[in-house]
Amino acid sequence: MAALASTMHLLLTGGASLLFGACTVLGPDYQTPQVQEMANWHSASGGQQAASASDYRQWWNQLNDRVLNSLVEEALLKNPDVRIAGLRILEAQAQLGIAESLLNPQATVGTAEWLRTGKTRSYGAGFNLGWELDFWGKFQRGIEAADANYFAALAQYDDIQVLMIAQVAQLYVSIRTVEARLQIVRENARIQQRSLEITERLFKSGNSAELDVQQAKTQYLGTLSSIPQLETSLRQSQNALSILLARIPGPLPEMSTDTGHIPQGELALVAELPADLLRRRPDVRVAERQLAAQSALIGVAESDLYPAITLLGTLGVNVTNGDSGTFSWAIGPSLSWNLLDQGRLGNQILVQDARFQQLHEHYRDTVFKAAREVDDAAVAYANGQDEIALLTQTGEAARRSLEIANTQYREGMADFQRVLDSQRALFNQQERLVNSRGARMRDLITLYKALGGGWEQGRLRPLVTPEVEAQLRTRADWADLLDATRPARQPQTSAPEGNIP
Repeated sequence: MAALASTMHLLLTGGASLLFGACTVLGPDYQTPQVQEMANWHSASGGQQAASASDYRQWWNQLNDRVLNSLVEEALLKNPDVRIAGLRILEAQAQLGIAESLLNPQATVGTAEWLRTGKTRSYGAGFNLGWELDFWGKFQRGIEAADANYFAALAQYDDIQVLMIAQVAQLYVSIRTVEARLQIVRENARIQQRSLEITERLFKSGNSAELDVQQAKTQYLGTLSSIPQLETSLRQSQNALSILLARIPGPLPEMSTDTGHIPQGELALVAELPADLLRRRPDVRVAERQLAAQSALIGVAESDLYPAITLLGTLGVNVTNGDSGTFSWAIGPSLSWNLLDQGRLGNQILVQDARFQQLHEHYRDTVFKAAREVDDAAVAYANGQDEIALLTQTGEAARRSLEIANTQYREGMADFQRVLDSQRALFNQQERLVNSRGARMRDLITLYKALGGGWEQGRLRPLVTPEVEAQLRTRADWADLLDATRPARQPQTSAPEGNIP
């Protein structure tokens, strides 16, 4: 029995070696796509100093806000979308394992029977082995596709982290901006309330007309009326941020201090953003890896046009009435060929090729949109500083104008309309300044998001929570996938200088 099994193994191995020696890999060999139009592209972002790698990879720390830093870290650990992306990596790893397993024997069938006729008793057992050889590279292309999909899943994991960091930071800045706007509204309401009280006293003493009172009241109540809408916006932003952190909706306790303080940071940014910089964006890498996976599927489809060669082996034993048994074995190749289905198979190749061309255009579109997003955010951030400087000076002038108008009104040198105009001007300039400061920080966040930074630390985190990991380990053989070491960075494909791979 052992001798026959050894002989069968040698024949299978020898036959496979001979056939593999003549194997070929069908389908196109993947070539990194180039976007020639982007070869000399640079972003007009202004004369900012180039950022260091540490600034770029953990850019939110440069906003100098401890609360924001803690919220970002919490979101990357607890957000459901981040967790789902981590589980998709495990799924892609399992799919890659399936593709790799097809290089091994694929079909094993065992049979057993017992038969009794009169005084005759017979026993039989058989073992059949089928091994489809990768003669045309079908399985190899399948592994290529699964491997590309695995790295696409990693890039999607990176992408969701970039998006999550940006969303948390944007909502944080929005909340602080609304808080600052509420402070401005309430401050101006107090100023207008004092003006109303002054006009009422003057009217009662006969030194002012009722028109002044009604105008002061109108402006004061109009300012108060904007508070409920701002409070609604504040609560909705707080709820949105809480959901990103997998918390129940409501205000965040850690944001109860520094109310209205908008994070500020004159960060060192990349002044010239060449096309090569777009490679690091996770969404660009996702599009490129999806293109690579589809290229391999063309080869899988093409291999179906040709015969499938399978090594078949059988081993059997029969025993009658307890006597010594007889052994039988056989080995040989089997060929199957869909000769009458060439039309369908040929068109299936065209289907896969058409999908490849679609993904190629999608990749180009992703690159162009990435360049636009970078340039839009860089220009907005660069120009925002000039706007803030002008609004700061305008606000100072509006405050001084109100002081003069109040003095002249009390001394009877100006009518109350000038006071009202000055109050409105101050209120408007203060609101514009706060909104511009918040917008500039949001532009900065958008720029960092456009550059695709912040995902690197995610590769060092566990893909699932300890609770989920414990659950997986108890019900299935997850250990190898959970313990697998993932690349610290996405492998870069070679490309000519200045082109987008």
